[in-house]
Amino acid sequence: MLEFLINPPPFLFFTGKGGVGKTSIACASALLLAEQGQNVLLVSTDPASNIGQVFATDIGNKITPIVKIKGLFALEIDPQAAAEAYREKILAPVIGKLPDAVINNIKEQLSGACTTEIAAFDEFTALLTDPILRETYQYIIFDTAPTGHTIRLLQLPGAWNEFLELGQGDASCLGPLAGLDKQRDKYAQAVHALSDAQQTRLILVARAQTSTLLEVARTHIELSNIGLKDQYLVLNGLYPQQQINNDTLAEAIYQQEQDALLMMPETLKKLHLDKIPLLSNNIISLNSLRTLIGSPTHKC
Repeated sequence: MLEFLINPPPFLFFTGKGGVGKTSIACASALLLAEQGQNVLLVSTDPASNIGQVFATDIGNKITPIVKIKGLFALEIDPQAAAEAYREKILAPVIGKLPDAVINNIKEQLSGACTTEIAAFDEFTALLTDPILRETYQYIIFDTAPTGHTIRLLQLPGAWNEFLELGQGDASCLGPLAGLDKQRDKYAQAVHALSDAQQTRLILVARAQTSTLLEVARTHIELSNIGLKDQYLVLNGLYPQQQINNDTLAEAIYQQEQDALLMMPETLKKLHLDKIPLLSNNIISLNSLRTLIGSPTHKC
């Protein structure tokens, strides 16, 4: 059993730079937990999500059952769709009741990037704080966008809560009827959930490459600084030594990876570590997902 799946808390976040296999590992983890009889919600916060392709299911911005897997559901948070729904929620109660000039002013205030950010953020915090979701799903697994976007997303609950506490800035882009202040308790709950190891675990997915490991070390520190202390490291796609078979190219790849592991930043060496070997097949079926996290692992 992979270490990050031993006694997991209800929220699992998978992050890493593009192309390291975090989506495959997140999907495989969701599949494993569902097949253990748990209700699992797999959430993508990546605008370029492909979890629908992995499970051959149209998902989109609504909770959708994965028909072939009992207990597994998925959701893709679409920032643009979330922003449009947010605008409609703000405008619906006042259209026809306020003058057109006031309505147009509200629309203008709701047209900026700030509205897109807070709308996606509202969906994200709802997943962390909604008691019905917590009762319905034993696990909520987040397959996040590449690292920079993830850091911003996970910083948002604290940022907006601080904004409300200190009264900084100008919230006009949220619209005069957004009621942001009324949700400060929800934001505080989200901050608590993210920083509580009994609720949230962060899985950093990487390849055994020097530059990648340096980036992961920076991510580890940044997310630790905002309270996400329970972190695990997964090194994916390691070339198996037994598969070298006198192949000079394979030997070179293997040695490069081993050198990168030796030079791994000290801060990463303190984390729980799983190693997943390179597979010869693409991750394009349920069986390949099962193989991905069921294959032998080697601990440091």
